[in-house]
Amino acid sequence: MQRSSLFQGTPAILALLLCTALVPAGASAGQRPGGFVDASAYLQTDAAIDAWFTLRYQLRRNFDDICGDTFCEGEYSNIESLRYVCSVHRISGRIGGCGWSFAASEESIDPRTGRITARTPGWLCTSPLLPGTTIEELLEALQGEEPLYAALPRTEVTLFDGLIDCL
Repeated sequence: MQRSSLFQGTPAILALLLCTALVPAGASAGQRPGGFVDASAYLQTDAAIDAWFTLRYQLRRNFDDICGDTFCEGEYSNIESLRYVCSVHRISGRIGGCGWSFAASEESIDPRTGRITARTPGWLCTSPLLPGTTIEELLEALQGEEPLYAALPRTEVTLFDGLIDCL
């Protein structure tokens, strides 16, 4: 069986040609076109931006209110909420993922030398969102003073449930 001269050559060359054909115009070599941005960069109206920053403030407040009775009773008594962040598809508003970062420390003193050491773990707790959830749906579902306990869009699951699995 004779191969056409168009298909002669190594598979690597064919793969390279295929990859080159799939790179959108204007994309530089080694650079992938991105479709996701931080939620704060996606939101355009004052009301939506306000809702986003209020949500983040309320989540931090909710966590601080329960920390001592839940997550902060164990090995680390000083877990701190750092930031809640979501990636949002810049065209559709669909969420790629949301995560809440935390840090803690446990310090100890060596009685012989006086040297202080610390263990400083960190966590990124992913939000248990359904695929296809939009940032607008999330902001609507989690508005109010206790977003930590509000059901996530189209579920009965809360961000608190996600923290139990993480922290």
